[in-house]
Amino acid sequence: MTAPRETVRLGFLAAIEHPADCFVGGLLVTNHLGRPLEFQCTTPVRPNATQKILYGPTLKPFVLSELIGKTLFERSEVKPDLILVEQPELLELRAHVALPVACLGDGVQEPALVTVGAVEEPFAIGKQRLRIHARHDGDRDAILQRCHLLPKQADLREPFERVRDALREVLAPGAAR
Repeated sequence: MTAPRETVRLGFLAAIEHPADCFVGGLLVTNHLGRPLEFQCTTPVRPNATQKILYGPTLKPFVLSELIGKTLFERSEVKPDLILVEQPELLELRAHVALPVACLGDGVQEPALVTVGAVEEPFAIGKQRLRIHARHDGDRDAILQRCHLLPKQADLREPFERVRDALREVLAPGAAR
């Protein structure tokens, strides 16, 4: 009998803002080769006027992380081992899930990171630069322990394009609901 093959499932979480003042988010879970295992998306989430006033500058991280990200993670049947995001506001999702959340970055401190909270210095996985939330510095080790399961040439940005394209399709006029 052979030992089970070690694998890793990656979650690619993205949200887009619609001109109609709403957000829609999607979570694509893939295997280590980038092949889809599951896709979930939200219906449009529109903050009301009271939320806009009360949440102020923390509204976007609240909507993206708690309302969209947490919901998509809870709804998914195939749970990822790591959630990757490109939007720094989504790092706040880590407070609501029990697995590492990392933000792809280019090594430059984006202004949005300051409003979200402290963020660890970036570290490299192949050609990709990742950041984690400072309150979860153990995530770095958890990610580094499993990164050997990814192909060295893996493009961790490409799946985000697929998620955004799928979300635009959901928001397109006349899209089946």
